[in-house]
Amino acid sequence: MLVLGIESSCDETAAAVVESSGVRPRIRSSVVTSQIEIHRRFGGVVPELASRNHLKMILPVIEEALKRAEVGLTDLSGIAVTQGPGLIGSLLVGFNLAKSLSFATGLPYRGVSHLESHLFAAMLEYDFDFPFLGLVVSGGHSSIIWMEKLGQYTTLARTRDDAVGEAFDKIAKFLKLGYPGGPALEEAARSGNPRAYPFPRAVMKNRSLDFSYSGLKTAVILETRKHPAPLSPSQVSDLAASFQEAAVDMIISRVETSLRQQGVNQFVASGGVACNSRLRERLAELSRSLGVRLLLPSPPLCTDNGAMVAMSGLLYFQAGLTSALDLNAYPIEAFYQPGKNNK
Repeated sequence: MLVLGIESSCDETAAAVVESSGVRPRIRSSVVTSQIEIHRRFGGVVPELASRNHLKMILPVIEEALKRAEVGLTDLSGIAVTQGPGLIGSLLVGFNLAKSLSFATGLPYRGVSHLESHLFAAMLEYDFDFPFLGLVVSGGHSSIIWMEKLGQYTTLARTRDDAVGEAFDKIAKFLKLGYPGGPALEEAARSGNPRAYPFPRAVMKNRSLDFSYSGLKTAVILETRKHPAPLSPSQVSDLAASFQEAAVDMIISRVETSLRQQGVNQFVASGGVACNSRLRERLAELSRSLGVRLLLPSPPLCTDNGAMVAMSGLLYFQAGLTSALDLNAYPIEAFYQPGKNNK
C-alpha cells in the first residue's frame, strides 16, 4: 500500500509517500518547504501570506514527492491530507487539492487530524501499537491525549491560553533573539542559569491538567522590564534558561501525573517543541524513573511534515475508513467535527 500525505496546516507545505512494507512502514519520499524567510520580518506567521504561498508551492511539492518516490498517481493506494486543526486558509489549500485529486483519479482519500498525525509519526521509527499516552507540543498545541485505539481518543489536557511553542516564540521575540523563536531561545538558554529567576509554574485550581502559559509569559516580560536596557548577553541567557526550565517543568509534571493515572507503559511525544533538547532530556529522565517506554520521533518527524499525515492515512485505509467529498476542513483543536463526513 502506497499513501500520499499532504500537509498545509500552518507555514510548511509538505508532501510524502509512505509505503506499507514489512514490519514497519517505510518513507519513500518526504518533501517540506518552509516559509521562514517570508514571515521573518513580521516575527511570526501571517495567515494570509501563508495561504498564498501554499497555493504557489503545493503542486511542485507533491510532484517532487512523487518523483523522489518513483511513483505516479496511478500507483497510489490513497491520499491522506490534514483536515485540521490549523490556519483555515492554509488548510483549505491542501485539503481541497486532495479532494480534487481523489475526484479526478478515483483514489480514496482521508482527512486526518494534525494532532494524531504528530503522534503517529513515531510509528515510522518505532514498533508499537495502541494503547498509548501522547503529548503534542508545538506552536499551536499543548495537549496530552489518551490514545486507546484508532479513532478513539480522550484529551486529558489542553492549553487554556497560549500553547507552549507560542510562548517560546513570543518570549524570543521580546528578548530580540530572532525568528523562528523556539530554536533561538533554546540556543540562548544553553549558556544561561535555569534557576536565575524563579518564574511561576501554573497549576489549575480544580486539579485540571490543562496548560496555561500566559502567566509565565507575563512574568518574564515584567522581570525583563525591571532591568535597564539594553540587557547584557548573560541576562538574556539567564532569562531564556529560566523561562525554558519553567515551561518544561509544566509539561513534565502533567505528563508524569497522566502516566501514573493511566497506568500506561508507553508514551509518545511529538510536535515542534518536542525538538527542544532540554524537553527531550527531561522526558528521557522521566521515562527511566517510571519504567515507561519513551517513543520520541527524530526532530524532522516532530515538526510538520507529510510523512506523518501519510502514516495516519495508512492506518485508516488499512481499517477500511475513508472520507466523503463533502468533508470540510476545521481550524479548532478537535480530532473530529460533528457529523458523518468520515466513515
